[in-house]
Amino acid sequence: MRAEVEQALETLQKQEPGNVDHALQLLQKAVFSFSMKLCGRREDAEDTMQETLMKTVSQMANFHSAKALGVWLYKVAKSQCLMSRRKSKFAPREELSLELLMPDRQEFQGRPSPEFPPPDRALLRRERSEQLRKAILKLPPGFRLILVLHDMEELSTEEVARVTGLREGTVRVRLHRARLFLRNELAGLEPRAPAPPEPPAVPTGRCRDLFRELSDYLDGVLDPSLCQELEEHLADCQSCRAFVKSLEHTVEQLRSQHAPALNPRTADRIRATLQAEYRRVLEDSHGPRRKHTS
Repeated sequence: MRAEVEQALETLQKQEPGNVDHALQLLQKAVFSFSMKLCGRREDAEDTMQETLMKTVSQMANFHSAKALGVWLYKVAKSQCLMSRRKSKFAPREELSLELLMPDRQEFQGRPSPEFPPPDRALLRRERSEQLRKAILKLPPGFRLILVLHDMEELSTEEVARVTGLREGTVRVRLHRARLFLRNELAGLEPRAPAPPEPPAVPTGRCRDLFRELSDYLDGVLDPSLCQELEEHLADCQSCRAFVKSLEHTVEQLRSQHAPALNPRTADRIRATLQAEYRRVLEDSHGPRRKHTS
């Protein structure tokens, strides 16, 4: 969203004919794309985009920073989308337990690494994209939001924390669990039964300890000493190397996933409404002022 927001602000500041329409086109594209990733359904994303921009046009003159406008758009869109989206009957509980997401001994020892389609197979890529979309919608809303913001919209941990109002440490924890959930979904793993008496066993205790650090390792934010320790472990543990590779591939899929385009006729209709609202706001702000008498 960042690039479109920056272009929209620059366009408005030029004050040239047609600049409002062009700026709104850019914002429509950005907000709809984010809303599709988060809501998953076109109707919900279109409603979210319209409601978000209707709330934004009255404030546009107050924004002089693309970062501030971007944060505003994300906050309004995520609230609207998560409020209006129909709840999936397949959605899991609101929390994701790390213990239940952890690979067990059977997967490590007996399950081959998932086969990923070659990049030149368009049909398989589309099928994989649809599988990813459905898996994202199974995430609890709080985890889905962080995953979309960080891995699909490519916001930093600090920026995600600003949009969500969470601490950065909480963002990192939820991001890791959301990635693990998706990795398991895409690998075709069945969800584990809730809360076994004993935690699932993995080949070694060190595998278990380092399992919590994998997302920080992939994102390059892991403490250097822990990073060295993890890499030394990976050099000796083939099962962990395979798991890291599959998790890394999941993140790559998320970052390469593109939302479908907004229908042009729908975009034109909504933009006409937005332009009328923008003109009304301008007229109200530049209208005749009442004289104050003392």
